Amino acid sequence: MGVVTSSMAAKFAFFPPKPPSYKVVEDGDGKMRMSSGGMTERPNVDVLKIKTKRGTEIVGIYFKNPAANMTVLYSHGNAADLGQMYDLFAQLSIHLRVNLFGYDYSGYGQSTGKPSEQNTYADIRAAYRFLQETHGTKEEDIILYGQSVGSGPTLDLASQLSGLRAVVLHSPILSGLRVMYPVKRTFWFDIYKNIDKIPFVKCPILVIHGTADDVVDHSHGKQLWDLCKEKYEPLWVNGGKHCDLELFPEYVRHLKKFIIAVEKSLHLRSVSGTYSDYVENPRHSRDFREKPRHSTDHREMSRPSTDMRENPRISTDRRDKSWGSFDKREKLKKNADYNEKANNDTEQPEKARKSIDRFGDMVRSAVLCNTDCFKPTRTVGIQGR
Repeated sequence: MGVVTSSMAAKFAFFPPKPPSYKVVEDGDGKMRMSSGGMTERPNVDVLKIKTKRGTEIVGIYFKNPAANMTVLYSHGNAADLGQMYDLFAQLSIHLRVNLFGYDYSGYGQSTGKPSEQNTYADIRAAYRFLQETHGTKEEDIILYGQSVGSGPTLDLASQLSGLRAVVLHSPILSGLRVMYPVKRTFWFDIYKNIDKIPFVKCPILVIHGTADDVVDHSHGKQLWDLCKEKYEPLWVNGGKHCDLELFPEYVRHLKKFIIAVEKSLHLRSVSGTYSDYVENPRHSRDFREKPRHSTDHREMSRPSTDMRENPRISTDRRDKSWGSFDKREKLKKNADYNEKANNDTEQPEKARKSIDRFGDMVRSAVLCNTDCFKPTRTVGIQGR
């Protein structure tokens, strides 16, 4: 059964960019670097290769921020690789003041092997072990970030760790099958059964989803948030699609607010189990807590259909606001001098983000995902092989 499941997953869930957008070059001193057309090399960046327990070798990239207290382990979306994510990773590391480790799944970029559900689980574990064994990163200082397909390995790992600092789910899926069909239960041949795993995650979870997502309906994000044990105010980006959430100013503003909250304490919960100390603007989200799900049954109980679209609320914080306007009080805190020492081509957030255009142009130049990334091929139907 496992072989059949992996075969189905490979046929309708994985679209690694061909050819890869980058190459890994080894200098004379043995240090590896990433080479790609138009890529700006940055300081404090390590490129490496890691062996997984399934025998593949994955490429990872580690952005070091001297001001960071926490590390984000980022699992990217479909039809993307590290070359396309490079600039975004660098910007997030600087503006969120975190170390950031990104990796390519087996069969993506310059990673060896073939993409499969089980390989992605081995890939994220190899990346996690690298952070602990090489950099001494503690579990409680790690934030797992999963985008789209990346929500699968992210929740699989998070459901098995008890001391994680936090999890971010960016345009997540309930499961692979539920993206294509409004099934009400989990079938054995389904992949990335996030709906069954998220109740076992014990740390705070931030869910980000666009209301106009035409690849993974935003009802996926809403149902996953409803199942969270430790909820943080979600971000429903009004008008946001599957691949453009980074273009909205509220994306980084809300993400930074979340990181500040979890950095200050692991226990900023109200009685309801929802983080409330740093929830400043409830109009950006819709609360679905009225009927919390308590079942932990992985297979037998029926699941609600993902076809539960609702009219999105009108956002009051759209593109007219800049990155530079958020959290101005941060420049009064520690590490105020970091961005002056950071990359010469990157200004301080308070100055550089007077408009979203610079960041938006960078994101537009990258193909972060494929709008057909969950569409089955002509020869593969629901029955698979």
